Amino acid sequence: MSVDELRALQLERLRWSLRHAYDNVPHYRRAFDAAGVHPDDCRDLADLAKFPTTSKADLRDNYPFGMFAVPQEQVRRVHASSGTTGKPTVVGYTAQDIDNWATVMARSIRAAGGRPGHKVHNAYGYGLFTGGLGAHYGIEKLGATAIPVSGGMTPRQVQLITDFRPEIIMVTPSYMLTVIDEFEKQGIDPATTSLRVGIFGAEPWTEQMRREIEDRMDMHAVDIYGISEVMGPGVAQECVEAKDGLHVWEDHFLPEVVDPLDGTPVADGEEGELLFTSLTKQALPIIRYRTRDLTRLLPGTARPGMRRMQKITGRSDDMIILRGVNVFPTQIEEIVLRTAGLAPHFQLELSTEGRMDALTVRVESRPETPGDRRAAAAAELVTAVKDRVGVSVRCEVVDPETLERSVGKLQRLKDRRSR
Repeated sequence: MSVDELRALQLERLRWSLRHAYDNVPHYRRAFDAAGVHPDDCRDLADLAKFPTTSKADLRDNYPFGMFAVPQEQVRRVHASSGTTGKPTVVGYTAQDIDNWATVMARSIRAAGGRPGHKVHNAYGYGLFTGGLGAHYGIEKLGATAIPVSGGMTPRQVQLITDFRPEIIMVTPSYMLTVIDEFEKQGIDPATTSLRVGIFGAEPWTEQMRREIEDRMDMHAVDIYGISEVMGPGVAQECVEAKDGLHVWEDHFLPEVVDPLDGTPVADGEEGELLFTSLTKQALPIIRYRTRDLTRLLPGTARPGMRRMQKITGRSDDMIILRGVNVFPTQIEEIVLRTAGLAPHFQLELSTEGRMDALTVRVESRPETPGDRRAAAAAELVTAVKDRVGVSVRCEVVDPETLERSVGKLQRLKDRRSR
């Protein structure tokens, strides 16, 4: 459809979603009333900025089912976050929600290069995490073959890829590196496998990691975006033709970018915090959800009618403030992957020295790196972080296969500061 037709559809669906949330979710009724706005006040897409935002804390405060907008008997599935930093956030889906989710996932896999008949090795985790089942239903809706491996048991992952010969793998990028290492440990060249496309999401990753995966696997590495509170995977997808950011499926999800400090909208092309409003969700309508992801909105390319999100490389809530400087783990990742002799497996450790915070980068050497190269690589990394990020860090280069491996979302930061 044309952009004008899309905007008209968005406005119609937005007005429905605001009304649905206001009429059926006590939290939204209270929040709208406190802000002095009503669903009828939305006469244009720009009017959405008048409405209050929703945060993860709001979902936790209404745990478990207080944000649901339909009776329990209409809920066909429930997912939840891990809850490692507090109560989990709980999301629900009607039968129509699940069908819509499968549709946007099928679009995403096709935009990545998947086609009916392809075999898809799905190594996202199954269970309360939205990744595994979200991808699974999209694979089937596309007409592809789902191989529901889930995460973990890395030697078995390698065996099944070797034996089943899938064309596509869906997994977190950090765990893909673990799988690649396992191929090499078993004496198999990863570039000789049947895999032609990897669809990677659930954590920020850099262009340097894309090149690392593509060079070692001889396949396309494309990004997928999702967030459980908005839907799950399939909110936006990078197209294999361009690999230049993620096209948002704007007929289901309305994106905004705002200043992360004061919440004021910024123009397309300016960086800020990403917000999403659901346009078709029944069980859990979400209004102006603060994702904490930092990005910018750009015009569509491979899918011209849909705006693109710039690749997410940082979150406002994984930012480290070290001696007054904002540091993101992806900045360190970029430098690690550019430093000869270092593997892409690293951890960041925050500690306290006197009254000051200190950051240590613990990173593995590559198996072929000679021992006398380690000190030089560590010094190069320390210098590069100081030059490009503006902070002083320590670097400890450790033996290959020493650090904890990801089997899902990777936690890069270990906070060992005294409280």
